[in-house]
Amino acid sequence: MRSLFFLLSVSLLAAAPPAKPRKANLLARESSPYLLQHAFNPVQWMPWGPEAFAKAKKEGKLVFLSIGYSSCHWCHVMERESFSDDGVAKLMNELFVCIKVDREERPDIDQVYMAALNAMGNSGGWPLSMFLDAEGRPIVGGTYWPREDSEISGEKIRGFKTILNGVARVHRDEPKALSEHAEKLAKGTAAVLAGATRGLALVDLDRKLVDSVIEGLREEHDVVHGGFGNASRKFAGPKFPMPSTLLFLQGEVERTKNTEAQTMVDRTIDRMARGGIFDHLGGGFHRYTVERTWTVPHFEKMLYDNGQLLEVYANAFRLNKRDDDARVLRETIEFVHREMTSPDGAFYSALDADSEDEEGRFYVWTAKELATALPDRDERLLFARAYGTDAGYNFEGKYHILKLPVTFDSLAKDRKVSRAELFAKLAPMKQRLFDLRSKRERPFLDTKVLTGWNGLMIAGLAKAGVALDNREVIERAKRAAEFVLTNLKTKEGRLLRSWAAAPGEKPTGRVNAYLDDHAYFVHGLLCLHEATREKRWLEEATKLTISMIDLFGDDRGGFFYTAKDHEKLFARGKDSFDGAQPSGNSVAITNLIRLWIATGDASFEKQAVRTLRSLAGQMKNSPSSLGWAANGLALYLSHKK
Repeated sequence: MRSLFFLLSVSLLAAAPPAKPRKANLLARESSPYLLQHAFNPVQWMPWGPEAFAKAKKEGKLVFLSIGYSSCHWCHVMERESFSDDGVAKLMNELFVCIKVDREERPDIDQVYMAALNAMGNSGGWPLSMFLDAEGRPIVGGTYWPREDSEISGEKIRGFKTILNGVARVHRDEPKALSEHAEKLAKGTAAVLAGATRGLALVDLDRKLVDSVIEGLREEHDVVHGGFGNASRKFAGPKFPMPSTLLFLQGEVERTKNTEAQTMVDRTIDRMARGGIFDHLGGGFHRYTVERTWTVPHFEKMLYDNGQLLEVYANAFRLNKRDDDARVLRETIEFVHREMTSPDGAFYSALDADSEDEEGRFYVWTAKELATALPDRDERLLFARAYGTDAGYNFEGKYHILKLPVTFDSLAKDRKVSRAELFAKLAPMKQRLFDLRSKRERPFLDTKVLTGWNGLMIAGLAKAGVALDNREVIERAKRAAEFVLTNLKTKEGRLLRSWAAAPGEKPTGRVNAYLDDHAYFVHGLLCLHEATREKRWLEEATKLTISMIDLFGDDRGGFFYTAKDHEKLFARGKDSFDGAQPSGNSVAITNLIRLWIATGDASFEKQAVRTLRSLAGQMKNSPSSLGWAANGLALYLSHKK
């Protein structure tokens, strides 16, 4: 099998995109915007389901599984280079049964095969490219592969065409060894995913554990640019906002007046708000930056990031009343309302990073474009000083990403004007650029409505509305919650994950909700209850939490990611790390404690403590991995008599 792994080196080279054929494949019947993007590939894609695996068994083929999402840059690159290429598609169709999955619609599939990729010793990412046997067991995989063999710095890189032929050859020549390998890898992956279920950690749930998390975060904090990362790598990118960590630290500031926690939060949110990760013309945050200083983002905008960061900046403004935090809140709220809200009041999922076949082209500026938009020299100089375009290009050697190299207060002082006068001068310039930008080809908008992500935005808007004393913002949160309860919950009370429409059809709720859908949405309902004091939100949160315990609960502590009524995959695991999206277990802990405090129901306390015990060892060993859980533990200790 060694020859199989030799095939799977990864490179990031580009090729000219071939023209798309017109004949539709089976994805044309799907409702996922991501799957529909691939509906006219010459690849004979099939959606995930028993039909695809039955076809693989009947034809004696392996399965090629490609998992991605609509705003994924490298997913688009691989689609242009390989999946739209007739020659590559011919190979794929002849040698494999090909399946496409939207990871946002079926995160359970993504979870188990990403774990398999990690078990192979490979780093994760998207597109996730995996070869399976006809039983669905993983064989070998990677992420993005270039179409052709190539060479970088003397290192030979295998292309996708070579990999396709190589995997098929191993399947033909060594079927028994391949089957044994698949069985071994499936069992190993299942064991890794089940690791969190093997008993409770012998770690005390006390303030020492909370303090150890803060100590660990201190060591991971970038004292120059804010944020968190690996100090030994000088905090090299990619750099993510990590709102779970920030929310935990903000909780500690409120509970204990911890000045060090306050400093870490303030430094981080200030640098992010001034960096290129924030859209200074249209509001809202991009997903992450590729380097340390928050300047150069991957340009996709995700609902879950903006919902969580609204909560972070709302907390910051409520605690400190800084004008810049309020400005970020208002501009992000307006972005969400303008670009990510459906006519029914629900929230769309994501905006793509690419337009005009370039990453970030919608958001960046050439010097000529700026000069044309701002012909007055004095205006142009002021704008350049404010937004950093006087320091040369900062993206691909030919574009400006707008950022704030100095604070508005410092710039106003330097110009000997008030802050209000400075904003009055900048506002018409920003509007001019915004209007020009609006005429460009727009990034693709993924219009599916996801229950969990809506929950995070509901929470962010509820918190922001309270902080800004803005009832209209809270009403937007309420309207979205009403939408989910009306359209994404069955008559039997089962929460659903996704609301989307196949071509020519009306949108419907699809796929039973996962753990994070329950946890995030309950979090949003609890924030709505706190913002409005309306009892119904607490009642809905209580009912959904009881349902969550029944559907996802593990007798050994914590919650599985999939429910007992979900499709059974080759492994069943728990999400036990806070990444860009928080762990469902982590959020569930805090929800349970809040419900215990609000209702006095001791069963919620018991469930929270058992879940905390299942994660305590990881919390101690990896402090930045479970911010929500650490926040829940600290909240619990502050209320426990």
